[in-house]
Amino acid sequence: MNKTHKTENMCKVFERPRSLKQEPFRYCPGCGHSIAHRLVAESIDSLGIRDRVIGIAPVGCAVFAYDYFNFDMIEAAHGRPPAVATGLKRARPDTIVFTYQGDGDLAAIGTGEIIHAAARGENISVFFVNNATYGMTGGQMAPTTIAGQRTATTPNGRDSALHGFPLRMSELLATIDGVSYIERVSLTSYAEIRTARQAIEKSLQYQISGFGFSMIEILSPCPTDWGMTPAESLRWMQTKMMKTFPVGIFRDRTEETGA
Repeated sequence: MNKTHKTENMCKVFERPRSLKQEPFRYCPGCGHSIAHRLVAESIDSLGIRDRVIGIAPVGCAVFAYDYFNFDMIEAAHGRPPAVATGLKRARPDTIVFTYQGDGDLAAIGTGEIIHAAARGENISVFFVNNATYGMTGGQMAPTTIAGQRTATTPNGRDSALHGFPLRMSELLATIDGVSYIERVSLTSYAEIRTARQAIEKSLQYQISGFGFSMIEILSPCPTDWGMTPAESLRWMQTKMMKTFPVGIFRDRTEETGA
């Protein structure tokens, strides 16, 4: 009797989001993309907008997004998701449009695209996965590779005098008038993941409300190209990466204006 009573009163508290397909992730062990995918999917489900959402992903590890998200996805040329998102949102303002981009895509070949989409105040959401390396092509130095970090093309570590300094895209875009919301989050702990989930949903809500351009930068581990175990990669993020890329809100127009 007790066992039956307990079973009847049990409720499901965790399940696969409807916005994710029944497809196992193929990302490397410890990669942050699978977590980021789930956070995006959970946010879309929470807002009840799955039938209105269109996602855009480019070249890189993000290219696999269409295998996992259970709504319309578009593959864009390298660096061009903001341009595709702009055209789509202007042609179909009733849709909820987001781009899902890596650091090589957004901060290298797509630097001009993202800056001018922000300057125009395009009403889109950008989810920027920063793992400080070119993940898919073998771990070469990226625009976000931090000083001293070893990569396939900087085996002795990134030398700022030779290779320049890492780009802090959140800080850069936060200076642009067309931006409504910029936040950098991390996937290093359960608490940070909860914050990331809230930021992603807030970005989508801002788009629904017509507030304009927003970007969530997601610091994400890449154990394979970093040559670390998943646990080591999280510690490295906390002790090294997050000193160069501190988490936090860099722009929130609604707080500035009281909207």
